[in-house]
Amino acid sequence: MKPAQAEVIREYGPFAGVKNVGGVSYDGERVWLAAGEQLRAIDPASGDTVRAIDVAAHAGTAFDGRHLYQIAAGFIRKIDPHTGDVLATIPAPAGGDDSGLAWAEGSLWVGDHRGRRIHRIDPDTGDVLHSIESNRFVTGVTWVDGELWHATWEGDASELRHVDARTGEVIESLAMPAGVFVSGLESDGGDRFYCGGGGSGKLRAVRRPKAR
Repeated sequence: MKPAQAEVIREYGPFAGVKNVGGVSYDGERVWLAAGEQLRAIDPASGDTVRAIDVAAHAGTAFDGRHLYQIAAGFIRKIDPHTGDVLATIPAPAGGDDSGLAWAEGSLWVGDHRGRRIHRIDPDTGDVLHSIESNRFVTGVTWVDGELWHATWEGDASELRHVDARTGEVIESLAMPAGVFVSGLESDGGDRFYCGGGGSGKLRAVRRPKAR
């Protein structure tokens, strides 16, 4: 399957003090970025940073409607976004090579970067419930309207892929522009994906294809 070309519709950053964007989530109003030693909330209309939580934030980020989840150093922390308190900690399935995080169907979905897999895990225990394979390094995971999408970044190319959540089969794919790489992925629930830009320190909005 030949990928379609991704349409980048807006670019944010680079942000002061952010050397790497390692995960992305969306709480319905703000985009959250994993920025190393902080989780930062960005207003997607203005691009301004409106909140920061001091917590290790190295890889995937997710939001379950009430809480944030953040991967760092082989663990997933459940965080109260209002107070910044860490409420619980569970082991991440790839033990430090985890690279994407999403919430759907009562579970966390975790990218296993070099393992080229996505794991569905129990959010309370970290137990792996199901895994699917990819043929590319996984660098971000999101769900939208019942569709599982993941980002890839391998060699000098990145894609956004819509895959079958049971088998990992690629249903459709978007190729990012040359030199643009994706290190975190989140849907806004509508017509756009938010993509972390790795070491560029940037965030990009990509138009989501219309459902087939």
